[in-house]
Amino acid sequence: MDVLGVDIGGSGIKGAPVDLARGELAEERFKVLTPQPSTPDAVADRVREVTEHFGWSGRPVGVTFPGVVTHGTARSAANVDKGWIGVDVARMLGERVGSPVTVLNDADAAGFAEMTFGAGRGRTGTVILLTFGTGIGSAVFVDGRLVPNTELGHLELAGHEAEKRASSKAKDDHDLNWQQWAHRVRKYLAHVEMLFSPELFVIGGGVSRKAAKFLPLIEGIRAEIVPAELRNNAGIVGAGMAAAADPRAARNAPGPRPAGAGPDDAPGPAGPASPAGGTPGDGAAAGAG
Repeated sequence: MDVLGVDIGGSGIKGAPVDLARGELAEERFKVLTPQPSTPDAVADRVREVTEHFGWSGRPVGVTFPGVVTHGTARSAANVDKGWIGVDVARMLGERVGSPVTVLNDADAAGFAEMTFGAGRGRTGTVILLTFGTGIGSAVFVDGRLVPNTELGHLELAGHEAEKRASSKAKDDHDLNWQQWAHRVRKYLAHVEMLFSPELFVIGGGVSRKAAKFLPLIEGIRAEIVPAELRNNAGIVGAGMAAAADPRAARNAPGPRPAGAGPDDAPGPAGPASPAGGTPGDGAAAGAG
C-alpha cells in the first residue's frame, strides 16, 4: 500500500511517499514553511500543499504533530498555535486533504522509524530517542514498546524548560558555539538518564546530520549516545509506517462521521509494530489513539 508521510514541525512542514519495505523516502521530500501564526486552518492548508505536490488524494496519509495526541485529538501545542488544543487533528486534516489521515506525536513517529530501520533496530532495554529542533521531542521505548507522548523536552533544567535551554533553536537564539551547546545538552541528558536509566540515547532532528560537531563533546553519560540513522527523515518514515499499519484509517476519510461515532469511541491501539512486537499505543491510530 502506498502511503505519504507528513511531518509537521515548528518551523517547517515536510513530506514524501514512503518505501515501507526499506524505511526510506520513495521520492525527494517536499517542504514548506510552517505558517506564522501556526493556526489549525493555516497549517492544514500547508499540509494540503504538500499532499497536492505529490498528487495524493484518497490514499492513506500519516501525519506527525508536535504535541501530545490522544484519541486523534491534540492535547498540547508547545511549538504551534494554542488553537490546536482540543482539535481532532486526524479528522480535520482528513477533510482538508481528501484522504484518510493517521496522526501521532512527532517524536513517537521518529522513534518507530529508528527502532525499525535505524539506530534502535534490534535493541532491547530502555531506548530514548530525542529530537533537537524548534523544541525537544522524545520517544521512550522499553524492550521495543513505546511509552507514548512522553514530551521530555518540557522537563525543568536549570530553572527553565529544557527545550528553551538545549534545543537547536536555543543554540541559534543564544548564538552558542558547539562546545557551549554541547554543555547544555550534556546537562539535559544527565537529567534524563537519572530519571530513566536508558541503555541508549538516539539523537535525532535536523541537527543530527552535524552529530560529529557535538556528540564527541558530550562526556560523563553512561548510556550509549548515537545519531539517528534516518536523520531528519525519521518523522516522515514513521508517519508512513503508522498510516500503513492503521486498519481504521478510513474512519478519517472525508465525509460524515458514522452515527454515534466520536473521538473516544474507537477500539484500542493500533499501528506499526515495534521491534519487540509492541504497538504505538495511544495517539497513533487515526481518530483512535
